[in-house]
Amino acid sequence: MSLDNGFYDIPRGKIAAVVTYLEMHEKPPLRPARAAPDWELRPVERPAVEWYRSLYRRVGEDWLWFSRLLLSDEELGAILQDPDIDFHVFRAGGRDEGIIELDFRKGTDCELAFFGISPALLGRGAGRWLMNQALELAWSRPIGRLWLHTCTLDHPQAVSFYCRSGFHPYRREVEVADDPRLVGKARKEAAPHVPIL
Repeated sequence: MSLDNGFYDIPRGKIAAVVTYLEMHEKPPLRPARAAPDWELRPVERPAVEWYRSLYRRVGEDWLWFSRLLLSDEELGAILQDPDIDFHVFRAGGRDEGIIELDFRKGTDCELAFFGISPALLGRGAGRWLMNQALELAWSRPIGRLWLHTCTLDHPQAVSFYCRSGFHPYRREVEVADDPRLVGKARKEAAPHVPIL
């Protein structure tokens, strides 16, 4: 599909984001990172749907993560029960504060499907430490590619963080979707950097 240069109207009630896809084909050198004494990473096998949604919201609501909130309990449960989905929870101060979700369902490709920390931990080095854990986990399996996507609704430093972590951009798309704040999937106050229209 080809688009003409210019501006395009986005209907009221919708959000639009530029999505950037990034990949790596071998494990990069890990960036120096120190864990706080109360940080830990735990594997979670077959997480409960409501627990997962609660953590997903805590980590992603300010960035308008919504894809998993649109799924029925059955649809989300099927993903969470899949043995080729590797899910880890990042705990800090005894609370669940972050997600690593690796999707190994496509042969030697692994998608870093969800990665993030709660807003309370931003700027404390937790993201770098958690990324090192994600890279170790992904490349501990016989994969040939690790990839992810992020978008302009995410933290403004997300793309540069992923590039510093060893990923390289390879594709860009525009995504248009219903604003999750207007369909009851996110708080109206979420993501104040994205005005509701």
